[in-house]
Amino acid sequence: MKMYFNRFTQRAKTAIDLGVESAKSFGHKIVGTEHLLLGLLKEKDGIAAKVLNKLGVTEDILENKIIEIEGKNDITATEVTLSPRSKQILELSGAFANKLKTNYIGTEHILLALAQEGEGLGMRILASLNIDSRDIAESIIDMMGIDNYSIEPKKVNKANSTQDSTSSKLLDKYGRNLTESAKQDKIDPVIGRKKEIERIIQILSRRTKNNPVLIGDPGVGKTAIAEGLAIDIAEGRVPDTLKDKILYTLDMGSLLAGAKYRGEFEERIKQVIDEVIKKGNIVLFIDEMHTIIGAGATGEGSIDASNILKPCLARGEIQVIGATTIDEYRKHVEKDSGLERRFQSVLIEEPTKEDTIEILKGLRDKYEAHHKVKITDESIKASVELSVRYITDRFLPDKAIDLIDEAASKVRLKENTPPKEIKDLEDKINSIKKEKEESVRGQNFEKAAKLRDEQRKTQEQLEKIRDRWNKSSKYANVVDEEVIAEVVGLWTGIPVNRMMEEETERLLKLEDILHERVIGQEQAIKSICTAIRRARAGLKDPNRPIGSFLFLGPTGVGKTELSKALAEAEFGDENQIVRIDMSEYMEKHSVSRLIGSPPGYVGYDEGGQLTEKVRRHPYSVVLFDEIEKAHPDVFNILLQILDDGRLTDSKGRTVDFKNTILIMTSNVGAKTIKKQKTLGFGIPNAETQEKDEYEKMKENIMSELKKQFRPEFLNRIDDIIVFHSLNKDDISKIVKLMCKTLIARLEEMTIKLEMDEEAIDLIAKSGFDLEYGARPLKRSIQKELENELSELILQGTIKSGDVVEATVKEGKMSFEVK
Repeated sequence: MKMYFNRFTQRAKTAIDLGVESAKSFGHKIVGTEHLLLGLLKEKDGIAAKVLNKLGVTEDILENKIIEIEGKNDITATEVTLSPRSKQILELSGAFANKLKTNYIGTEHILLALAQEGEGLGMRILASLNIDSRDIAESIIDMMGIDNYSIEPKKVNKANSTQDSTSSKLLDKYGRNLTESAKQDKIDPVIGRKKEIERIIQILSRRTKNNPVLIGDPGVGKTAIAEGLAIDIAEGRVPDTLKDKILYTLDMGSLLAGAKYRGEFEERIKQVIDEVIKKGNIVLFIDEMHTIIGAGATGEGSIDASNILKPCLARGEIQVIGATTIDEYRKHVEKDSGLERRFQSVLIEEPTKEDTIEILKGLRDKYEAHHKVKITDESIKASVELSVRYITDRFLPDKAIDLIDEAASKVRLKENTPPKEIKDLEDKINSIKKEKEESVRGQNFEKAAKLRDEQRKTQEQLEKIRDRWNKSSKYANVVDEEVIAEVVGLWTGIPVNRMMEEETERLLKLEDILHERVIGQEQAIKSICTAIRRARAGLKDPNRPIGSFLFLGPTGVGKTELSKALAEAEFGDENQIVRIDMSEYMEKHSVSRLIGSPPGYVGYDEGGQLTEKVRRHPYSVVLFDEIEKAHPDVFNILLQILDDGRLTDSKGRTVDFKNTILIMTSNVGAKTIKKQKTLGFGIPNAETQEKDEYEKMKENIMSELKKQFRPEFLNRIDDIIVFHSLNKDDISKIVKLMCKTLIARLEEMTIKLEMDEEAIDLIAKSGFDLEYGARPLKRSIQKELENELSELILQGTIKSGDVVEATVKEGKMSFEVK
């Protein structure tokens, strides 16, 4: 019994304990079958008690019978032991649990064992009540919902037999009949895979090694091809060698579920194989075939599902169609050469755009019927085109089908929501009904008649509106390319949908939006805005990023700020930016962090810091800050991004950069820029002179760049932009921008801050530095404004609700509360 003890349910254990306690209460030192039977009755929630009660056996009847036969001692027994027959029954209950394919031993199994043993006092008492083992077995079968179960009384050696009539249902229990599903039209049609299906039929018709395995990327249609074969078999479109075949898909999860003890899984799969061999016309389809390797192995010395299948495959006793991805096949199946050579691989390629369009047209009726919408040809074409362009980490036709499915769902939910007018009228009718009923109860029949007429009119009005809505929704339930574009936008965050009037206006005024944050850099802003407009109009090269720019200039002139402003203008949040600080990649070994560590190294599972961020946010601004500080090997990675708009990470996944804006900032030639800029002060025709100097400066910068960067890198950049040093006017404008943040923080405290021009000039003057640009301004604002204001607030001089004016007195910042 030790081997089965852990399998007893809590109710079964309680029943056994109650049986032991009953023996003690009677003063009996041996726990016999009669005591076990009484314990089963006392555990009222168990199936055994319900069966016995149904048969007319109660605790009182059984107790009286036990006392009548064995008597009762006045002294309670303190120590009791199980009789050999009781032990045998508990052992037998485990065998019954195995026979009934349950991983637990319940009260019903103990009762079945007691009935089958048939010779104990417990069963003799039941026999005296005209209850035999057949009655017990049939009652348990009925209560448990078991079909065609047979019990042979008094034949204990048959308890472990598994050759019963339930075996004919093993395939239905652990799999699904695809051929039957095809006959019942429960499988979607398979289009454009005629060659692949013919190849499978050809392999299945071979004399040896007639087991095809479908290998392909996830989503290309491997399972659909197997279903296509089932459809052909069901419709008789196969050679005579396959006409009588039945295709079953085997569910490894069902086979493994509940197999907690060693040997259970092996027994199940062996029974399935025996049934397949016995029937002789079964072809098994194992989806995710790599899962059979290691399945069911519980430790050293145990065998898995693949090793159980190998001998049968080698002898040609069973036929199997497998399906798995290329990566999983390489990782698992190829390593097991014994398994691999028993299968003939069939490579399933991703269908072309044209084939996918035909596949979607073939599936259109199914999705239209399910969603009650109309799917246009244009939407089918758009789903293929947009999925190929924007969803690069998945494969056709799966991603295009998913797009159509979700777009149809979106349209149906939107159009099937009744307008508010209908809901208001329904509420009004319900209110009138209640009022009418109250009037009738109060015998105010005149008012009730008026309410009846009002209800009728409102009901007619509701029906008219509902008919009008139903007619309009029939025409409105159309999936077009605009809906497909919206769904792509939801999936990827890429604004793919047609440009609305507001967006068109915003794009045309993008320069003004960026100028609100970035001062004095007209050329840089114009270059970026042109690139974005070109991309949104659909004229950019589809195989390259939206734009790639190299920003040059001294520190603090707005290079990084422009990148943040662009992210805010495009995505509504300046934090929607992938920022890579290239000073972290100065060492040769740190380069791998961008695309991920190679296999076997620490961090391999984490992915690359660049590739992972872009993979999750494919439509973003990617900022490579201070690129001149990076190791030269980094530029080899950037070449691929700039030219092809793609990058392969350490796991072999292709990351799409086609919808990113690449911005690289550098301080190369900063000294030259400063020197050239200072030459323009105090010279007549300063504007013309400045332009000439700017062109000369650009030539000098390019000379510096060629020394620092390789030609193949520079030639791939769309535009190299030299930022101007900031003058005093620019600094004053920047001060106003920076002070807006402080003013907003004070407004949260209900304190209003007003600043005159003198105060702004004071901050600009103290924070102006030609060499460091606008960066010292933050310190100047902190010193002149924030420090002073914080002291005044803490002292109570400035309170919530005050209006504070900042001005200059005697060359210092002064604050007055109005």
